[in-house]
Amino acid sequence: MTIDIKGISSMATRQVLAELVALYAQQSSDRVGIESVGGVDAAKRVQAGEPFDVVILASDAIDKLLAAGHVRAASKVNLVHSGVAVAVQAGASVPDISSEDAVRAAVLAAPSISYSTGPSGVALAQLFERWGIAQEIAPRIVQAPPGVPVGTLVARGEVALGFQQLSELLHVPGITLVGPLPAAIQITTTFSAGVGAASAQPAAAQALLAFMASPQAADAKRRQGMDPA
Repeated sequence: MTIDIKGISSMATRQVLAELVALYAQQSSDRVGIESVGGVDAAKRVQAGEPFDVVILASDAIDKLLAAGHVRAASKVNLVHSGVAVAVQAGASVPDISSEDAVRAAVLAAPSISYSTGPSGVALAQLFERWGIAQEIAPRIVQAPPGVPVGTLVARGEVALGFQQLSELLHVPGITLVGPLPAAIQITTTFSAGVGAASAQPAAAQALLAFMASPQAADAKRRQGMDPA
């Protein structure tokens, strides 16, 4: 019997989940549909009681949903670790980001800067505070609307220097991927999944998550700019 599995995720995992769902279809007759939206919106919809079989968000967001009873206890699995990269518009000069000092200089020199509304964006804002440049660059920050990739703003020329998770920048046309942040200031987000408390087919949902967390899924995760958790 074919089971329909309905899921929701943040935008950061959209590409990797599409590949994992396609791989899962090769070994299961279940039909999987995962909607990718802004992470904050996804969490709100789960909190409001919208029924999802699987929920894939940043690990701390899953923990909050677990604590509130919106995700089934003991269903959490860690899927991927995702780091932040830097992008400029295609054809623009490429800044040096080889060290913490170089990234700081690039940020100070950029006429406009953008980063995501997710966990990595929060961490970047804290980094700018620590560097003592937050007030200086505040007028140049362009906030990407939820669900709109920073890379899209960079490609349009609306933003000179974009920071977002590598997985979200890999497939954006019209940008040059400068590279990942250096290790000293790299921001890594772990994305986890759980079975929704309102799921009508928790066993099928858990089987999907077990596959997504298995060694079979590792290569797909690396192809999409992420590391297996």
